[in-house]
Amino acid sequence: MKNRSIRWTLTIGALGVVLAYGFIQYPEKVQERPNILFCIMDDASPHMSAYGVDWVSTPHFDRLASEGLLFTNAYTPNAKCAPSRANVLTGRNSWQLEEAGNHVAVFPAKFKTFPEVLRANGYETARTGKGYAPGDPGTINGKRRELIGPPVKKHNTEPWTTGMSSADYSAEFDYFLDHLEEGKPWFFWYGAHEPHRKYEYGSGQANGKKLEDIDRVPGFWPDTDTVRNDMLDYALEIEYADMHLGRMIASLEKRGLLENTIIVMTSDHGMPFPRAKAQEYEISNKVPLAIRWAKGIKSPGRIIKDMVSFIDFAPTFLELAGIKFEESKMHPSPGKSLTDIFYSNKQGQVNPERDYVLIGRERHDYGRPENKGFPIRGIVSNDYMYLFNYDISLYPAGNPEVGYLDCDASPTKTQILNMRRSGQDQFFWNLSFGKRTSEEELFNVKNDPDCMINISEDPNLLDLKLSLKSRMEAILKEQEDPRMFGNGDIFNSYGFNNPQGWNYYERYMDGEFTIKDTPWVNPTDAEKEPID
Repeated sequence: MKNRSIRWTLTIGALGVVLAYGFIQYPEKVQERPNILFCIMDDASPHMSAYGVDWVSTPHFDRLASEGLLFTNAYTPNAKCAPSRANVLTGRNSWQLEEAGNHVAVFPAKFKTFPEVLRANGYETARTGKGYAPGDPGTINGKRRELIGPPVKKHNTEPWTTGMSSADYSAEFDYFLDHLEEGKPWFFWYGAHEPHRKYEYGSGQANGKKLEDIDRVPGFWPDTDTVRNDMLDYALEIEYADMHLGRMIASLEKRGLLENTIIVMTSDHGMPFPRAKAQEYEISNKVPLAIRWAKGIKSPGRIIKDMVSFIDFAPTFLELAGIKFEESKMHPSPGKSLTDIFYSNKQGQVNPERDYVLIGRERHDYGRPENKGFPIRGIVSNDYMYLFNYDISLYPAGNPEVGYLDCDASPTKTQILNMRRSGQDQFFWNLSFGKRTSEEELFNVKNDPDCMINISEDPNLLDLKLSLKSRMEAILKEQEDPRMFGNGDIFNSYGFNNPQGWNYYERYMDGEFTIKDTPWVNPTDAEKEPID
């Protein structure tokens, strides 16, 4: 390979691994620092064939799972693109990231990212596709900041459908490897734009998929041909992202780099459908996760039930690169390195202390008066999800008159809205777009993965609910969440980075621009008459 990369001072040394649990066996020493291929889809719930989903075929994700680890309880703290990606990059939860806890914001200069630390310690870093977005990474010394690494030279291809990106992700990965200094460790971010909308309607069926292949439509959507078509189009986009993953794996094999490359495949949050993306339910925050690392993961093929979070990635990667987190100049992370799971022989629940994750949100897209978000905090633990909604006077998906901006335009969204408008059915609208009827929500996610039955008022579960709430708030206080100290409104003060200006709602109501200026919703999404 040609030496065309920027040279950095390389700290040389064997990788030391610190293990926290006595029942885990130490692996053989890794003599060279691992490479890292981090693959993150845009808007995919755990609809991979490795999870038993028959209407999606993901052989390359499945290969990572069979030759590595398949996680069944992986979560993003925040089910929206930019804040979720900020969680990955910093190892911190959204409520610990100031502006970066919101969507379409300027990334605060004070928070360093793990790729920046890797780059400063001898790693080459680069990316293809979607990185930290949508938002402004900011500047350092007058230069645009690279939170992940520079984009690789653009390569284009003809995608399967008109709704997919023309970026040739795998060709750009090859270009990166072709121009890498021989023997230099690297971190590469593959950010697939798929399955983000818009989709080419009917493309799933046009490529051989059948409506009857879908075994179950979630209970919060109507089971119609329109919705099933929408789901099949989404499935095809996942398969396109998986195809590029397969090409990247093949390239690593060809170059002899596969065995010491950590390959992670996940998604930033759940699918871009009503009540999913941008909300805080199982289908919103639970994400697919498979990790392969032949030189480091013991007993490959294990299925892992531990509760893991996006905040665990940064501590993991820095540890494996031989970098002490406390010396990285990153802000402290509440995340835990995944190496205890990597180096164990156990399946199922490996570490009993990994029994919860925290989730939450503030402001996503800007569709409410006074620039307000829809604040939520939640905890998922031992088959239960507890949520606290801090202002149920607000619409969770954004105001009706501006098209419910926290829900992407889609055939499914349109059908639900039309069903309510025609008087045919308001049940589905209430679940996806109506105001919450209770501050507290409690779900048994094992028996009710669609989170349809709020059992927060069940007197037999009062002790459980209070225990979950108490534990959640105690941890949030430790993490200095402003909302725990009466200062939650600070999240509404953080400005947006967008061409129209940060106070979208008021400018729309003043007639400065229309719904047509917001490409992620349809003009027909907006309600002409007040709902209340």
